[in-house]
Amino acid sequence: MGFMKLDARRVILVALLFALAAPAGARKRSTGHKPPPASKSKPDQVEAATRLQIFLDRANFSPGVITGRYDDFTFKALSLYRQSRGGPAFIDYSVTDADLKSIGPMPANVAAQAKLKFLPYRDAAEAIAERFHCDIRFLKGLNPGKTFKAGDQLKVPNVEPFDLDAVKNLQPGSEIDSPAANDLPDENPTSTNETPPVITVKVDTKTNMLGVFDRERLVAAYPVTIGSAQTASPMGDWKVQRIVKMPRFRYDEAMLKFGKRSGNFHMLPPGPNSPVGVIWIALNKKGIGLHGTKEPETIGHAFSHGCIRLTNWDVARLAQKVKPGVPVSIH
Repeated sequence: MGFMKLDARRVILVALLFALAAPAGARKRSTGHKPPPASKSKPDQVEAATRLQIFLDRANFSPGVITGRYDDFTFKALSLYRQSRGGPAFIDYSVTDADLKSIGPMPANVAAQAKLKFLPYRDAAEAIAERFHCDIRFLKGLNPGKTFKAGDQLKVPNVEPFDLDAVKNLQPGSEIDSPAANDLPDENPTSTNETPPVITVKVDTKTNMLGVFDRERLVAAYPVTIGSAQTASPMGDWKVQRIVKMPRFRYDEAMLKFGKRSGNFHMLPPGPNSPVGVIWIALNKKGIGLHGTKEPETIGHAFSHGCIRLTNWDVARLAQKVKPGVPVSIH
């Protein structure tokens, strides 16, 4: 079953995300208002509400009687589940000197960028926004009057922070050729009956979503940007060829605009403000890969030059889930 053909799963995921994000006031306002009967709701809404209630019930946060509606007990159970698992939406964070060490001058001109050794963050706000997976304007709105200097106390989203140093310091083991199959060492047969995971990646170009599957089970999903009509992402079935951390990038305007290489190009250094971000996951099609971006706010709202583009923090998480040989379907 294809990733984005699972319409019910998408509806459930969206419903869950909206419910998790819904402010307490919104949920309280729903209390006391009789919800419409399930029979008058749209089938996909009934399906989504039912699956959410099943999810909560299995997690031991009971919504009571399963009704197929977003009723009071469903919201109460969901609120308690969020308190127990997710913690607060925002946390306090103190800006450190380490947050400021990867910022520096960032010229707009590509030729000038090619002369640098590293493409840094432009300022501390950009660095901290990426660390906490958020839009710069949103971050500044949460912290009015802050200059983002070392020692500043900020309010930030409660996510697992993206660590640029962790990417830079990773050993590029995934770039090393795997040994031949007949050179692998002997292994004792395992006593377990567990089936080894079979990881696949599926990109839905209609919905701008990438799914990671362990067989038929969806284990991760990330929003993506795909190619334009002029430089379309290559439809079909591919495989991960290699994974490059902190990649350099061959900036060739003719290639980016028309898909044809030219002799007029610039070799850009690595860094968070590289056009391909901090990780390049190469496919077995020359010049095409899954990669990061210097403009996370454009994900899903713009076109790439044929590749599949993710935020830097998402591509770093994706790189930990795949390895050379993993199938990647783009449809």
